[in-house]
Amino acid sequence: HNVKNVTIITEGDKFQISKKEKIKQRHERWLQKIEMIKLAEQKKKAQEKRKAIPVVGDMQPLADALPELTDLISASAVANKSKSSKKRPQTTPYSKMRHAQKRKLIEEEVARFQATIEDTEFKANPLAVIGEHLLKRMRQEDEDLK
Repeated sequence: HNVKNVTIITEGDKFQISKKEKIKQRHERWLQKIEMIKLAEQKKKAQEKRKAIPVVGDMQPLADALPELTDLISASAVANKSKSSKKRPQTTPYSKMRHAQKRKLIEEEVARFQATIEDTEFKANPLAVIGEHLLKRMRQEDEDLK
């Protein structure tokens, strides 16, 4: 028998696997074991990340303050119809902005955020203020569309 070309040699009821094939199989099992260990570590890290994120608590007040999905869908449908007739100036994507534009945009955002955080109404009841702002914004967009 030529053992180099044939990996499995049958002799009666027994199967003999060549030494090279055994080494390949052992190596494959070893690689699979390493892969399983890596996957387990990734799962563990992901779970630890999820545990590290604090639970905010009861999200129901926020859900109540936000508009319903059906309202948003109907508003977006109206917005899509009128967008074709009334075009707004295109804002350049952040990745295409020059450095000075990016800096100015970030400074404006930071100032707006700080003003919001320091607002006494926001400190008293942030969810109500956010809900009120969203309602005003939706009404403003509806008026702009008309």
